[in-house]
Amino acid sequence: MKPLDRYLQRWRIAVVRPHLAPTDRILDIGAFDGALARQVTGFRQYVGIDPDADPRLATDRIQLVRGHFPDDLPPGDPFDAITLLAVLEHIPSHQLADFATACANALRPNGKLLMTVPHPFVDRILDAMIALRLLDGMETEAHHGFDVSQTPDIFRQAGFELIAHQRFQLGLNNFFAFRKS
Repeated sequence: MKPLDRYLQRWRIAVVRPHLAPTDRILDIGAFDGALARQVTGFRQYVGIDPDADPRLATDRIQLVRGHFPDDLPPGDPFDAITLLAVLEHIPSHQLADFATACANALRPNGKLLMTVPHPFVDRILDAMIALRLLDGMETEAHHGFDVSQTPDIFRQAGFELIAHQRFQLGLNNFFAFRKS
């Protein structure tokens, strides 16, 4: 990842950090290298899942799983919080309802689902920045122009209640916080 990629990643993490508690068992979907666990050190346990995760980076409180959610998630207790940082736009539209249900199934009652979702216009900006070699832009080819305004309805139908929504990064990114009903 290039420095600008890391900067944007740290910004996304900073937005979700206030919603995580030291007692949380966290599932980070799309974890890549576990950056969230390194930047948010106050948590009970962290499980990161990503097709490119490196399980050798694990510690006593950090587990990295190479694979896809939910199919490759190891069995265990429900999570207190799930994070999706710049992940939802990679999920094919026809899989979103099942994905939201899988998130609900992985959370304990009243668990938190915290996500950042960029506006589709960001894809054009990313393409230009990648062409200028300012960003690596991880897997931007998998973006499908997801309509951010659909987010609350998709997760409401899976049993979530929207508790917060805010825009950040000059209004080009969205933060959503849901609670499992």
